[in-house]
Amino acid sequence: MEILRAPLRFVFDRTERLLGLVFPPHWNPMLNLGALGFFFFWIITVSGVYVYIFFDTGVTQAYDSVEYMTHDQWYAAGVMRSLHRYASDGLIVVMLLHIAREFALDRYRGVRWFSWVTGVPVLVMVYAAGITGYWLVWDRLAQYVAIVSTEWLDQLPIFGEPIARNFLSAATLESRFFTLMVFIHIAVPLIALILLWVHLQRVSRPNINPPRGLAIGTLASLLVLSLVHPALSQGPADLSKVVGPIGLDWFYLPLYPVLEHWPGTVTWGGAGALLLMFIAIPWLPPLRKPPVARVDLPNCNGCMRCFNDCPYNAIAMRERSDGLPFERQAVVEPSLCVSCGICAGACPTATPFRRASELVAGIDLPDMTVAELREEVETRCAFRKDEIRILVFGCDHGVSLRGIDGASVKSISLRCIGQLPPSFIDYVLSKRLVDGVVLTGCSENSCYARLGIEWTNERVARERDPMLRARVPRERIRVLWAGRAGRRKLEALLTQFAGDLASLPPGASAVHKPDTREPSKELVDG
Repeated sequence: MEILRAPLRFVFDRTERLLGLVFPPHWNPMLNLGALGFFFFWIITVSGVYVYIFFDTGVTQAYDSVEYMTHDQWYAAGVMRSLHRYASDGLIVVMLLHIAREFALDRYRGVRWFSWVTGVPVLVMVYAAGITGYWLVWDRLAQYVAIVSTEWLDQLPIFGEPIARNFLSAATLESRFFTLMVFIHIAVPLIALILLWVHLQRVSRPNINPPRGLAIGTLASLLVLSLVHPALSQGPADLSKVVGPIGLDWFYLPLYPVLEHWPGTVTWGGAGALLLMFIAIPWLPPLRKPPVARVDLPNCNGCMRCFNDCPYNAIAMRERSDGLPFERQAVVEPSLCVSCGICAGACPTATPFRRASELVAGIDLPDMTVAELREEVETRCAFRKDEIRILVFGCDHGVSLRGIDGASVKSISLRCIGQLPPSFIDYVLSKRLVDGVVLTGCSENSCYARLGIEWTNERVARERDPMLRARVPRERIRVLWAGRAGRRKLEALLTQFAGDLASLPPGASAVHKPDTREPSKELVDG
């Protein structure tokens, strides 16, 4: 699978980077695919309700009512029809990109299998809803779609009589058939919406709304497209004639020429095999899952910080079981934990300043403990005294730190940058182990573990517990969220940062009195 994922990652990384030249990080469309999908869904819903008001389900009236909307009421119903069409196409595009991107980033195996598997029927239903929508227009394209679809369905021995008989002539087609199609066209998206709710059940704080600016820009673009290039019908359907050349919607109907010319056994067999393959992908091969987070009850006071910060609802708060005078204790659900370490970064006992007792956090990763991290930090910080000393904390899924180490730079890669307790920044600066600290990782708004970047920003900005102490000088910290394609940005930042540190007054302390300036505005570099 890595042979397929690697080129896809390259394409997505470069596309994300190019879009980053135009959009702010939080507005980057490539980083808001899921949220854009929901936004398109709501546009489809609102425009569909408006269009339905003027739609007539009669055999001959269906086409006439659509034509009335398109030409007589072009300024309202016509725009709504076009919005409905283009938002539907947009929904397919962002769904397919979302699936491909999750596959490329390897975010579909292990615990994430649930979101992947529940997303497959959503995609099928969106296609089914879109295809039935083309029937309702009852133009020449609708006639083609109806005949090919019913002939394909008739290949299955589940219907008492062939459905395609309804389209032999105008006399055999009844208006109630359009009523049925309207029902299906409305019911299928509602079922898909319920499945989307299930799809998000294992995700904490799902992002289902795009940033306001991106939403406004997307809607404005669709409106302009609807006015400049409105959706039009392709002439009334005529069952007494064979459909000639037509224009296909290649977002929804790319396989219809195949269904038309290939045998049903081949197309149904291929469709079944493709569906099974999509469902089985999370186990081809299965993810080798690292050890899940572990709770150490003697050091857990039930503060709920790990519970609040877990991106996958893998931590529950239960009644105390060890007799200590606390109301609750954290309990890890192994089947939901992705071993990102964000919970360890949230634990107030995960501080390297602990010396009176063994450094054991209330919750930690067994194969990458806070105590081991402190030991690695102290080992890596063996700099020459005459050099500007910079320590880089990164993550396994962000900017590659391979080869970044030098005489004045050392690096440590974590499972997720959210695994880093803010006290480690205080520790290395207050102990004068380094002159400056750089935090880096995935692209902003695209954390592999979903919330690692967000929580790190808020912890350092003193907006979320555990907070970075106010005494830590912000001029000695830099943050860069640039993703895998950001190596050059990181190298440039390190060069500039070294110069900034060298220009600080001689003997300037790495820890000083609290800075009253707004930290979050100082921290983000580049």
